[in-house]
Amino acid sequence: MPIAFSDPDPTWPAEAERRMAELRPLFPTIEHVGSTAIPGLAAKPVIDLMASTPDLSAVPDTALTALGYVREETGMSNRLFYARDTNGVRTHHLHLVPTDTWATRNERLLRDHLLANPTAAAEYGTLKRHLAATESDGLAYTKGKTALIQRLIDHERAARGLPASDVWED
Repeated sequence: MPIAFSDPDPTWPAEAERRMAELRPLFPTIEHVGSTAIPGLAAKPVIDLMASTPDLSAVPDTALTALGYVREETGMSNRLFYARDTNGVRTHHLHLVPTDTWATRNERLLRDHLLANPTAAAEYGTLKRHLAATESDGLAYTKGKTALIQRLIDHERAARGLPASDVWED
């Protein structure tokens, strides 16, 4: 099955805001991350949200389920992942991370870098479009972006005086 991919949709930021408003009572620190947070960037039509929480073991799964989010095991350490589908189609991701890692999360750093660097955003968009057209496996699509994401994150982390960090979380 081909990777679902979409031209930029001007409704993505408003949709992210709606979902963040629903989640803010549970997670006051929440942001729109991922490609749908970058104006003009083509993307998989899935809104990625990231929120911080002081204690991952105390996340209110019942409240999230009531909002349509289902926890999925990703195998990534130090993070919880929830997905929301609408009519059987994946529409949202929610990444929950510990508060003490918030300032250095690579997803936030990549978003900020792409917002500030149109040339990097265009390069990233071109690669994503190519991978979406040539890959049918989501993992292959994701891994195909890793080298470029690593280079962009390395640049952003260095600019902020942060140590290097592997973008591929196990």
